[in-house]
Amino acid sequence: MNLILFEPAELAAPLPRTDPRAEHILKVLRRQIGDTFDVGLVDGPLGKGTLAAISDATLTLTFVWGPPPAPADPITLLLGLPRPQTARDILRDATTLGVGALHVVTTERSDPNYAAATLWTSGEWRRHSLAGAAQAFTTRLPAVTSNHTLATALAALPADSTQRLALDNYEAPNALSTCQLLGDKPVVLALGPERGWGPADRAALRAYGFTLVHLGPRVLRSETAVIAALTLVRARLGLL
Repeated sequence: MNLILFEPAELAAPLPRTDPRAEHILKVLRRQIGDTFDVGLVDGPLGKGTLAAISDATLTLTFVWGPPPAPADPITLLLGLPRPQTARDILRDATTLGVGALHVVTTERSDPNYAAATLWTSGEWRRHSLAGAAQAFTTRLPAVTSNHTLATALAALPADSTQRLALDNYEAPNALSTCQLLGDKPVVLALGPERGWGPADRAALRAYGFTLVHLGPRVLRSETAVIAALTLVRARLGLL
C-alpha cells in the first residue's frame, strides 16, 4: 500500500499487531520506534504517522495532519450489476482513478443473484475502495450505492450532470475518444452489466439524455472497459 489509511474512529486507540496495516508498517516499511510514514484520514487530510511504541499486542501511533483534501473528481459511474469478482476489481480501480460516485444498479440483463453476494451484504465492498485509495495516494473514497435499479438511479441524477455518456458495443454511433467534454461540467458515465444493455435500458438512458458511445471494435472485459473509459473521460476533463 502506498498510503496507510485510517478511519477517524481508529485514531484514539492503538493499532493491533494483527491488523494488516501494522504488519505493513513493521515488515514492509521496516519502521522502528520514532520513524515516520505516510498516512491518510479517510475523506480527510494526508499526514505523517510516527511509530511511538511497540508492544506484543499493539502499535502506538501519533499523527500530524495536513490541509483538507481537494474535492472529489466530478465523475459519476453507473455500473450494471456485475459478477462479484468483477465488481471487486472495479471498486478498487474506479477509486484509484478518482470517481466521485459509483452506483451499482440492476438492469434488464443483470443477474439478480449477484445482489445477494457478501460483497454487498457484508460491507466488504468498502475494503476494495480503501485499497484503491491507498494505491492512488489519496484519501477520497467515492460515494457507493448498490441498492438501486437503473430507473431509480437515472431519476436521482442531479440536474447539473449534463454530460451523460453510456458505453454500448452495438448501437453507439461514435467513439468515446471523439467526444468533446467541458472541463467545468460533471460527467455521468454508464456501463452495462457483462451481458450488456437491453433494449429497455437503452431507451431509458436515451430518455435521460445519455449519448451512446463505444471504445472501438474490440470487446473488452467490464473491468478493462471501466479503466479505459475513465481514463479517456479524465483526459477530456483535463484531470490527467
